[in-house]
Amino acid sequence: MQVDRRLRTNEKPNRAIFLSWLGVCAVLLAMTGIYIYQGRFPGPDDSLRLVQVRDLLAGQGWYDLHQYRMAPPEGTLMHRSRLVDAPLAALIWFCSLFFDQWLAERITMVVMPLLTLLLITFAIGRLAWRLFDTQIAIFSCLVLAALPPIVMQTQPLRIDHHAWQIFAIALSVWALSWRSQTRGGAAAGIAMGLGMMISLETLPMSAAFALILGLRWMRSDKERWWLVSYMQGLAGSLVLAFLATRGFADLAQHCDVISPAHLGLFLIIALATGIYAAIPSMPRIALVAGMGFAAALGVGFLLWSAPQCAANPFTDLDPMVRRHWYEGVLEGRPIWHDQIDRWLPSVIQTVAALIISVRLALKGRGWARSWWFEYSLLLALAIAGGVATSRSIAFAAVLSAIPLAYLLNKVFRFWKTTSDIMPKVLAALGLYLIFLSAGPLALARDQFATSSPHAFDESVVTGTRETQCNLRDHAAGLNAFAPATIFAPLDVGPMLLLKTHHSVAASGHHRAQKAMSQVLQAFTSEPAIAEPIIMQSGADYVVICSDLLEASNLAAAGGPSSLMYQLITGNAPQWLIPVSIDGPEQLRVWKFTPDEQVSGAPSAPVTPE
Repeated sequence: MQVDRRLRTNEKPNRAIFLSWLGVCAVLLAMTGIYIYQGRFPGPDDSLRLVQVRDLLAGQGWYDLHQYRMAPPEGTLMHRSRLVDAPLAALIWFCSLFFDQWLAERITMVVMPLLTLLLITFAIGRLAWRLFDTQIAIFSCLVLAALPPIVMQTQPLRIDHHAWQIFAIALSVWALSWRSQTRGGAAAGIAMGLGMMISLETLPMSAAFALILGLRWMRSDKERWWLVSYMQGLAGSLVLAFLATRGFADLAQHCDVISPAHLGLFLIIALATGIYAAIPSMPRIALVAGMGFAAALGVGFLLWSAPQCAANPFTDLDPMVRRHWYEGVLEGRPIWHDQIDRWLPSVIQTVAALIISVRLALKGRGWARSWWFEYSLLLALAIAGGVATSRSIAFAAVLSAIPLAYLLNKVFRFWKTTSDIMPKVLAALGLYLIFLSAGPLALARDQFATSSPHAFDESVVTGTRETQCNLRDHAAGLNAFAPATIFAPLDVGPMLLLKTHHSVAASGHHRAQKAMSQVLQAFTSEPAIAEPIIMQSGADYVVICSDLLEASNLAAAGGPSSLMYQLITGNAPQWLIPVSIDGPEQLRVWKFTPDEQVSGAPSAPVTPE
């Protein structure tokens, strides 16, 4: 029978949680060892994050979030928060006291994601121990290594912001189990406020936590301080974090990050919640109406201050950018746009966890029954958010760890007490389907892809995701030339910024959509149309990786007459002079010389001095 364990003081689970974290770290290090050695980032956002941190350490202003080497000369105002930059910069600086800069960065890129995982593990482990016991706490921590979204966002070299958002969710749900309403509510509010300051992706989950605490108030007036403390912690942390990381340098009403209009929204709701709580007793219908009025007033202020934020920040994307970039950023779109083997394992795990959570609620008594119904609702909302936005499934995954650990514990006990072999086999099969379904699904996908006809001539343009271009090792060869602007596909931009001293005409960053549109239009157009576009960008060189997926997609979109198709097939126009650098033949570089086309004079290949 489940009992209230929140008052226990005789057990000390921290050591077990720490050892479990070490076990998960060992798994992640074994899985990613070759990538650590190669310095191979999980994605371009991690490269850009390191570039931003380098600029900060090199003296760029704390409040200046421009990337001046992207779409020069004005540069691009980034939406990346200093809350993520700060610990990275601090650790790199500390390590550089003992090692050279290269090794200091490599150590930081390995250690920081694992330290963030430690915080996630501690929050989940402590909550699991409070709800059950030390054994399930250990299982909850170990289960994190079997959840693909958690592994993806906390693996070494994954230094972008997603792991910090997962920690915000884990800390908030743990805080909801604390004995003190004011401490628990404030901790959850501060965690979600900082999570939103890092990225607005956590906004739906912030609303979900508010809903849970609002239901507590509906259940009993004595629990109203949960919501009051949460909203005050949320609004207060947003204001303080905004002042600390953005100051007064940028007060524009951006819709893709927390802006003054958002601060007004949350301050209004926090103020109204405090006023309602001061009223001794409110009828439930009046409380609901009052909360609805406060929310409407806050949203009204947001839309009055920033009417453009009524729509999705990506609604007004340039059609070229939407078609050739945004629609390919699958992690920001509903899960069904991605390959089934990438999202189905997470859906299986989170839905299984939801079923277990509901079952715990139905069989629970007293506080446990209420708690697990709240947890089930929170998990269901997280799953819905993950279905709508694929990368947000990580929020549901971290909430799934405890229910799945409970299931794991039940199965292990079942194996010990059951002598019949068939039930044991069925139980093992069930665990396999929940925890290890990704492998068979990927195998089935590869088999299907092998047997399917190709829609494009693969002998000319390869659609493979693996590339021999290896920009990590060979892009630095471009440093033999004086700093210049490079015209390259969007996915190539971050690595060029990281490995060279050059600027790029554009990269995959939606605030630079005008420059992005120019790059995409040039590569998908005929050379005669592409030439003035490249000239307008101020580019000195054109660089491609001929076997990169983005290159093949642009060639397929533009057809045989497009500039990208011509570059891949070795038919570059005469105003592009080949540049010889050390590296594989897939890494192709040309010097842009539009005057050569006018004069018609032949040119020899360019070599570094």
